[in-house]
Amino acid sequence: MNQEDRTPEDAYAQPGGDVYEDEAEATRREAGEAESSRASRGWWDRNADEYQSEHGAFLGDDRFVWGPEGLDEEEAALLGPAASLKGRDVLEIGAGAAQCSRWLAAQGARPVALDLSHRQLQHALRIGGGVPLVEADAGRLPFRDGSFDLACSAYGAVPFVADPVNVMREVHRVLRPGGRWVFSVTHPLRWAFPDEPGPEGLSVSASYFDRTPYVEQDEQGRAVYVEHHRTLGDRVRDVVAGGFRLLDLVEPEWPEWNTQEWGGWSPLRGNLIPGTAIFVCERD
Repeated sequence: MNQEDRTPEDAYAQPGGDVYEDEAEATRREAGEAESSRASRGWWDRNADEYQSEHGAFLGDDRFVWGPEGLDEEEAALLGPAASLKGRDVLEIGAGAAQCSRWLAAQGARPVALDLSHRQLQHALRIGGGVPLVEADAGRLPFRDGSFDLACSAYGAVPFVADPVNVMREVHRVLRPGGRWVFSVTHPLRWAFPDEPGPEGLSVSASYFDRTPYVEQDEQGRAVYVEHHRTLGDRVRDVVAGGFRLLDLVEPEWPEWNTQEWGGWSPLRGNLIPGTAIFVCERD
Protein backbone atom coordinates (compact mmCIF):
# COMPACT_ATOMS: atom_id res chain seq x y z
CA MET A 1 0.00 0.00 0.00
CA ASN A 2 1.61 3.26 -1.12
CA GLN A 3 0.86 6.84 -0.16
CA GLU A 4 -0.54 7.62 -3.61
CA ASP A 5 -3.19 4.92 -3.21
CA ARG A 6 -4.92 6.76 -0.39
CA THR A 7 -7.71 9.27 -0.58
CA PRO A 8 -7.24 12.64 1.19
CA GLU A 9 -8.23 11.63 4.66
CA ASP A 10 -6.55 8.29 4.50
CA ALA A 11 -2.97 9.09 5.28
CA TYR A 12 -2.57 11.37 8.18
CA ALA A 13 -2.23 11.08 11.84
CA GLN A 14 -1.28 13.45 14.57
CA PRO A 15 -0.90 15.90 13.02
CA GLY A 16 -0.11 14.88 9.42
CA GLY A 17 -0.16 12.02 6.96
CA ASP A 18 2.07 9.08 6.19
CA VAL A 19 1.71 5.45 5.23
CA TYR A 20 3.84 2.75 6.73
CA GLU A 21 1.65 -0.27 5.90
CA ASP A 22 2.97 -2.09 2.80
CA GLU A 23 0.54 -4.96 2.35
CA ALA A 24 -2.79 -3.59 3.49
CA GLU A 25 -5.77 -3.47 1.16
CA ALA A 26 -7.51 -0.10 1.01
CA THR A 27 -11.30 -0.05 0.92
CA ARG A 28 -14.34 1.88 2.05
CA ARG A 29 -16.58 -0.06 4.42
CA GLU A 30 -18.28 0.21 7.79
CA ALA A 31 -16.13 -0.15 10.90
CA GLY A 32 -17.49 -0.06 14.43
CA GLU A 33 -16.10 1.35 17.63
CA ALA A 34 -14.20 -1.74 18.81
CA GLU A 35 -12.67 -2.46 15.39
CA SER A 36 -11.64 1.17 14.91
CA SER A 37 -10.04 1.38 18.34
CA ARG A 38 -8.16 -1.89 17.89
CA ALA A 39 -6.88 -0.82 14.47
CA SER A 40 -5.71 2.57 15.72
CA ARG A 41 -3.84 1.09 18.66
CA GLY A 42 -2.08 -1.44 16.45
CA TRP A 43 -1.26 1.04 13.69
CA TRP A 44 0.32 3.54 16.05
CA ASP A 45 2.24 0.91 17.99
CA ARG A 46 3.73 -0.31 14.71
CA ASN A 47 4.41 3.08 13.15
CA ALA A 48 5.28 5.37 16.06
CA ASP A 49 9.04 4.95 15.61
CA GLU A 50 9.06 5.99 11.96
CA TYR A 51 6.54 8.76 12.54
CA GLN A 52 8.57 10.36 15.31
CA SER A 53 11.79 9.93 13.35
CA GLU A 54 10.37 11.62 10.25
CA HIS A 55 8.34 14.38 11.87
CA GLY A 56 9.98 14.90 15.23
CA ALA A 57 12.02 17.87 14.04
CA PHE A 58 8.93 19.72 12.80
CA LEU A 59 6.89 18.90 15.90
CA GLY A 60 9.75 19.68 18.24
CA ASP A 61 10.05 18.25 21.75
CA ASP A 62 8.05 20.99 23.44
CA ARG A 63 6.13 22.80 20.73
CA PHE A 64 2.33 22.96 20.37
CA VAL A 65 1.50 22.66 16.65
CA TRP A 66 -2.13 22.37 15.55
CA GLY A 67 -1.49 20.84 12.11
CA PRO A 68 0.78 20.49 9.08
CA GLU A 69 0.40 24.18 8.28
CA GLY A 70 2.47 24.85 11.38
CA LEU A 71 0.00 27.01 13.29
CA ASP A 72 1.51 27.30 16.75
CA GLU A 73 -0.55 27.64 19.94
CA GLU A 74 1.89 30.25 21.17
CA GLU A 75 0.71 32.41 18.27
CA ALA A 76 -2.91 31.28 17.99
CA ALA A 77 -3.82 31.24 21.73
CA LEU A 78 -6.87 29.08 21.04
CA LEU A 79 -6.76 27.72 24.59
CA GLY A 80 -6.44 31.27 25.87
CA PRO A 81 -3.50 33.63 26.40
CA ALA A 82 -0.35 31.81 27.47
CA ALA A 83 -0.31 33.68 30.77
CA SER A 84 -3.78 32.35 31.58
CA LEU A 85 -2.62 28.73 31.39
CA LYS A 86 -0.59 28.88 34.58
CA GLY A 87 -2.02 26.56 37.22
CA ARG A 88 -4.67 25.12 34.88
CA ASP A 89 -5.30 21.38 34.69
CA VAL A 90 -5.16 20.38 31.00
CA LEU A 91 -5.91 17.06 29.31
CA GLU A 92 -4.22 16.39 25.97
CA ILE A 93 -6.01 13.61 24.03
CA GLY A 94 -4.09 11.66 21.40
CA ALA A 95 -0.90 13.18 22.74
CA GLY A 96 1.59 11.04 20.83
CA ALA A 97 5.00 11.86 22.27
CA ALA A 98 3.44 14.65 24.40
CA GLN A 99 5.06 17.56 22.60
CA CYS A 100 2.03 19.79 23.17
CA SER A 101 1.85 18.84 26.84
CA ARG A 102 5.48 19.85 27.36
CA TRP A 103 4.74 23.28 25.91
CA LEU A 104 1.75 23.58 28.23
CA ALA A 105 3.91 22.62 31.20
CA ALA A 106 6.40 25.30 30.24
CA GLN A 107 3.59 27.86 30.53
CA GLY A 108 2.92 26.72 34.08
CA ALA A 109 -0.06 24.47 33.29
CA ARG A 110 -0.53 21.00 34.77
CA PRO A 111 -1.00 18.80 31.69
CA VAL A 112 -1.82 15.11 31.45
CA ALA A 113 -0.93 13.44 28.14
CA LEU A 114 -3.26 10.61 27.09
CA ASP A 115 -2.80 8.30 24.11
CA LEU A 116 -4.12 4.95 22.94
CA SER A 117 -0.70 3.78 21.76
CA HIS A 118 1.80 2.34 24.20
CA ARG A 119 4.64 2.91 21.74
CA GLN A 120 3.81 6.59 21.28
CA LEU A 121 3.93 7.05 25.04
CA GLN A 122 7.30 5.30 25.13
CA HIS A 123 8.55 8.09 22.87
CA ALA A 124 7.12 10.57 25.35
CA LEU A 125 9.18 8.87 28.06
CA ARG A 126 12.25 8.91 25.81
CA ILE A 127 11.99 12.67 25.33
CA GLY A 128 11.27 13.18 29.02
CA GLY A 129 9.96 16.27 30.73
CA GLY A 130 8.01 14.75 33.59
CA VAL A 131 4.52 15.11 32.08
CA PRO A 132 2.08 12.51 33.49
CA LEU A 133 1.24 9.93 30.82
CA VAL A 134 -1.93 7.85 30.57
CA GLU A 135 -2.58 5.01 28.13
CA ALA A 136 -6.33 4.95 27.47
CA ASP A 137 -9.08 5.19 24.87
CA ALA A 138 -10.57 8.64 24.25
CA GLY A 139 -14.04 7.12 24.41
CA ARG A 140 -13.47 5.90 27.99
CA LEU A 141 -11.49 8.57 29.81
CA PRO A 142 -10.20 7.25 33.16
CA PHE A 143 -10.78 10.45 35.11
CA ARG A 144 -13.36 11.72 37.57
CA ASP A 145 -15.98 14.24 36.54
CA GLY A 146 -14.69 17.80 36.51
CA SER A 147 -11.00 16.93 36.66
CA PHE A 148 -9.72 19.47 34.11
CA ASP A 149 -10.00 23.14 33.19
CA LEU A 150 -9.03 22.63 29.53
CA ALA A 151 -8.79 19.81 26.99
CA CYS A 152 -7.04 19.75 23.64
CA SER A 153 -6.22 17.42 20.78
CA ALA A 154 -4.02 18.12 17.77
CA TYR A 155 -5.16 15.55 15.21
CA GLY A 156 -5.60 13.00 17.97
CA ALA A 157 -8.40 10.48 18.41
CA VAL A 158 -11.35 12.39 16.91
CA PRO A 159 -10.85 11.40 13.24
CA PHE A 160 -10.31 7.76 14.13
CA VAL A 161 -13.30 6.96 16.33
CA ALA A 162 -16.60 5.53 15.13
CA ASP A 163 -18.60 7.49 17.72
CA PRO A 164 -17.22 11.03 17.98
CA VAL A 165 -20.20 12.21 20.04
CA ASN A 166 -19.19 9.75 22.75
CA VAL A 167 -15.73 11.33 22.82
CA MET A 168 -17.29 14.79 23.06
CA ARG A 169 -19.45 13.68 25.97
CA GLU A 170 -16.50 12.13 27.76
CA VAL A 171 -14.50 15.33 27.37
CA HIS A 172 -17.52 17.30 28.58
CA ARG A 173 -17.74 15.03 31.63
CA VAL A 174 -14.13 15.48 32.72
CA LEU A 175 -14.12 19.26 32.16
CA ARG A 176 -15.17 21.77 34.77
CA PRO A 177 -17.96 24.26 33.95
CA GLY A 178 -16.67 26.88 31.52
CA GLY A 179 -13.86 24.57 30.40
CA ARG A 180 -12.55 24.96 26.87
CA TRP A 181 -12.14 22.02 24.43
CA VAL A 182 -10.08 22.64 21.30
CA PHE A 183 -9.37 19.96 18.72
CA SER A 184 -8.01 19.86 15.18
CA VAL A 185 -8.80 17.42 12.38
CA THR A 186 -8.17 17.24 8.67
CA HIS A 187 -10.56 19.66 7.03
CA PRO A 188 -13.60 17.63 5.88
CA LEU A 189 -13.37 19.14 2.40
CA ARG A 190 -10.16 17.20 1.86
CA TRP A 191 -12.08 13.92 1.65
CA ALA A 192 -13.26 14.87 -1.83
CA PHE A 193 -9.70 15.14 -3.19
CA PRO A 194 -6.93 12.58 -3.76
CA ASP A 195 -4.28 12.64 -1.05
CA GLU A 196 -1.55 13.96 -3.34
CA PRO A 197 0.63 17.02 -2.70
CA GLY A 198 0.94 17.88 -6.41
CA PRO A 199 -1.53 19.06 -9.08
CA GLU A 200 -3.24 15.66 -9.13
CA GLY A 201 -4.48 16.43 -5.63
CA LEU A 202 -6.50 19.42 -6.81
CA SER A 203 -9.26 17.62 -8.69
CA VAL A 204 -12.34 16.25 -6.94
CA SER A 205 -12.38 12.45 -7.09
CA ALA A 206 -14.96 11.40 -4.49
CA SER A 207 -18.18 12.60 -2.94
CA TYR A 208 -17.73 14.91 0.02
CA PHE A 209 -21.01 13.47 1.35
CA ASP A 210 -19.85 9.84 1.34
CA ARG A 211 -19.37 9.10 5.01
CA THR A 212 -18.27 5.49 4.55
CA PRO A 213 -15.12 4.97 6.64
CA TYR A 214 -11.76 4.47 4.97
CA VAL A 215 -10.30 1.12 6.04
CA GLU A 216 -7.02 -0.66 5.39
CA GLN A 217 -7.34 -4.36 6.07
CA ASP A 218 -5.10 -7.39 6.07
CA GLU A 219 -5.55 -10.60 4.07
CA GLN A 220 -8.05 -11.89 6.63
CA GLY A 221 -10.17 -8.75 6.27
CA ARG A 222 -9.14 -7.39 9.69
CA ALA A 223 -8.82 -3.63 9.84
CA VAL A 224 -5.30 -2.35 10.47
CA TYR A 225 -6.15 1.33 9.94
CA VAL A 226 -9.53 3.07 10.14
CA GLU A 227 -10.51 6.67 9.62
CA HIS A 228 -13.99 8.14 9.80
CA HIS A 229 -15.26 10.99 7.65
CA ARG A 230 -17.62 13.64 8.96
CA THR A 231 -18.76 16.66 6.99
CA LEU A 232 -18.20 20.10 8.45
CA GLY A 233 -21.86 20.21 9.47
CA ASP A 234 -21.53 16.78 11.09
CA ARG A 235 -18.61 17.99 13.18
CA VAL A 236 -20.58 21.01 14.37
CA ARG A 237 -23.54 18.83 15.30
CA ASP A 238 -21.21 16.41 17.12
CA VAL A 239 -19.85 19.27 19.20
CA VAL A 240 -23.35 20.46 20.12
CA ALA A 241 -24.58 16.91 20.84
CA GLY A 242 -21.63 16.52 23.20
CA GLY A 243 -22.83 19.45 25.27
CA PHE A 244 -20.51 22.18 23.98
CA ARG A 245 -20.94 25.60 22.47
CA LEU A 246 -18.86 26.24 19.35
CA LEU A 247 -16.92 29.46 19.86
CA ASP A 248 -14.81 29.45 16.72
CA LEU A 249 -13.87 27.38 13.68
CA VAL A 250 -10.33 28.09 12.57
CA GLU A 251 -9.10 27.17 9.08
CA PRO A 252 -5.35 27.91 9.07
CA GLU A 253 -3.88 29.30 5.87
CA TRP A 254 -0.60 27.89 4.60
CA PRO A 255 2.21 30.26 5.62
CA GLU A 256 4.98 31.33 3.25
CA TRP A 257 7.71 30.01 5.55
CA ASN A 258 6.40 26.42 5.42
CA THR A 259 7.92 24.70 2.40
CA GLN A 260 7.47 21.12 3.58
CA GLU A 261 5.27 18.41 2.16
CA TRP A 262 3.59 16.14 4.69
CA GLY A 263 1.69 13.35 3.03
CA GLY A 264 -0.99 15.11 0.98
CA TRP A 265 -0.30 18.48 2.61
CA SER A 266 1.85 20.85 0.59
CA PRO A 267 2.31 24.57 -0.16
CA LEU A 268 0.59 24.08 -3.53
CA ARG A 269 -2.57 22.61 -2.06
CA GLY A 270 -2.43 24.65 1.13
CA ASN A 271 -2.59 27.91 -0.80
CA LEU A 272 -5.77 26.78 -2.59
CA ILE A 273 -7.84 24.58 -0.28
CA PRO A 274 -8.04 24.24 3.51
CA GLY A 275 -6.18 21.33 5.07
CA THR A 276 -7.04 21.63 8.75
CA ALA A 277 -10.13 22.55 10.75
CA ILE A 278 -9.78 23.56 14.41
CA PHE A 279 -12.88 23.59 16.61
CA VAL A 280 -12.84 25.87 19.65
CA CYS A 281 -15.57 24.80 22.06
CA GLU A 282 -16.72 25.65 25.58
CA ARG A 283 -18.52 23.64 28.21
CA ASP A 284 -21.49 25.43 29.73
